[in-house]
Amino acid sequence: MSDLLSKRNLPDEKGRYQNITPASAGWKYVGFQAYQLASNETITFKASSDEEICLVLVGGKATATLAGESLGEIGDRSGPFEKKKPYSLYITAGDTTELTATTDVELAVCRAPGKGTFPSRLISPEQVGAEARGNGNNKRYVHNILPDNENADSLLVVEVYTDEGCTSSYPSHKHDRDAPPEETHLEETYYHRLNPSQGFCIQRVYTDERDLDECMAVYDGDVVMVPRGYHPVATIAGYDSYYLNVMAGPVRKWLFTWEEDHAWVNSPEYANKHNNQK
Repeated sequence: MSDLLSKRNLPDEKGRYQNITPASAGWKYVGFQAYQLASNETITFKASSDEEICLVLVGGKATATLAGESLGEIGDRSGPFEKKKPYSLYITAGDTTELTATTDVELAVCRAPGKGTFPSRLISPEQVGAEARGNGNNKRYVHNILPDNENADSLLVVEVYTDEGCTSSYPSHKHDRDAPPEETHLEETYYHRLNPSQGFCIQRVYTDERDLDECMAVYDGDVVMVPRGYHPVATIAGYDSYYLNVMAGPVRKWLFTWEEDHAWVNSPEYANKHNNQK
């Protein structure tokens, strides 16, 4: 099995079934955990003095306290495939949040270096941008939870929906050079969900030189780590895909390079071909 693939584990005593750290991933910036909580369970997170956290309610509802302030009940979808925009919490360095599940909860914990520059805050669905990208069999739908035009020290967080038989994170692109304004170095995790849940998708991670070239069958609840290289996703007939991306690096900007061989898929000719087939 590829070292870039973290299979979904049985939950530990805290309900955690994914735990990616910079040390376990062999990189510097991104951490990711996933939890399942039963109704009435309480969990607390404290950002250390040199990190920031974004909690995403992938599914379920919970009452929340953030930096000592009660936010009441948050959450508005039972799971990601309702395709409603999520509720999230940004936790700045040194701050604490407490969640008590009022339904079963699926919780994603996104971590990266932080300096306490920006205050903790609730990110409500109304503050999440949405956009459709691509054409034909390269269509996907995006929720921008914490994009690079919103306040954070390091974290970039986005969720992506891809219908059966389509590709996403495609045409193949990479962000592994610290060379702005052309490209930024961003580590990235993909937290995958499939609908129906017994399905799988395919993700490839590879470089121009092919010194890294991994192709993985990814199942519900798995995480793929992208330290460098291109990283497209392809769905399988019968199964829709959701993934939550966490990115961070030395510069908080999403600047990437298309793989030259496949950049033509972005062309107006490709779009017009598929629009004319409707």
